[in-house]
Amino acid sequence: MDLGISGRRAIVCGSSLGLGRGCALALAEAGVSLVINGRNAAKLDETADEIRRATGVAVTAVAADIGSPDGQAAVLAACPEPDILINNNGGPPFRDFRALDRAAMLAGVTMNMVTPIELIQKVIDKMAARGFGRIVNITSISVKMPLAGLDLSSGARAGLTAFVAGIARTVVERNVTINNLLPGSFDTRRLRDGFTAAARRGGGSEEAVALHEMARIPAKRFGTPAEFGQVCAFLCSVHAGYLTGQNILLDGGLYPGAF
Repeated sequence: MDLGISGRRAIVCGSSLGLGRGCALALAEAGVSLVINGRNAAKLDETADEIRRATGVAVTAVAADIGSPDGQAAVLAACPEPDILINNNGGPPFRDFRALDRAAMLAGVTMNMVTPIELIQKVIDKMAARGFGRIVNITSISVKMPLAGLDLSSGARAGLTAFVAGIARTVVERNVTINNLLPGSFDTRRLRDGFTAAARRGGGSEEAVALHEMARIPAKRFGTPAEFGQVCAFLCSVHAGYLTGQNILLDGGLYPGAF
């Protein structure tokens, strides 16, 4: 399917690896030029080179902390008027809520709620003026299915979800959409790091933890960043202009609800 976005410009945050990289690659395959972002400059440059070679599109790598004002300024200087914004940022580590002090809570809310809102503020009016914009926030299955120990991440991402729900309805008439992608278990380094930590806490092996988690998923496998990226690219396409304010769950059937 031709997504109709060849020649568009996108900012993809947190895209040196994992789900962000999957989204960046899928958009590049659709002909979208990219500004990609991450904090590891070497890994980011490697990803940029791989995407350029694979797709031939222009890719600009901006190594910066997207959660900081300076990082946001650097990314927006590289692409002042994006047609597409993919908000993605790491979340707070697994931790008992009793161990969270005020500084940790504020940092988590900044990462997973404040930062994407700030970026939306900076791009949405120009998108509306041009008559095209696609904003996708990568949140988490934990918005619908909270997990003890990830309470801060769940709360901050749920806050973002509620915050943008009303905004999405104010700009869709200008062909600007805002949607959220809620990933379950995808085979990324973050997932594998979680298995390592769980194995260390429980005294088992990482492989045993992974097999146990996989068995819980009706699809009996983990998702791949590539398939996640393709869903993201569709949400950014010309075909998705009537889809806004929605939470798209990608979890292999793990969440047991009908709605």
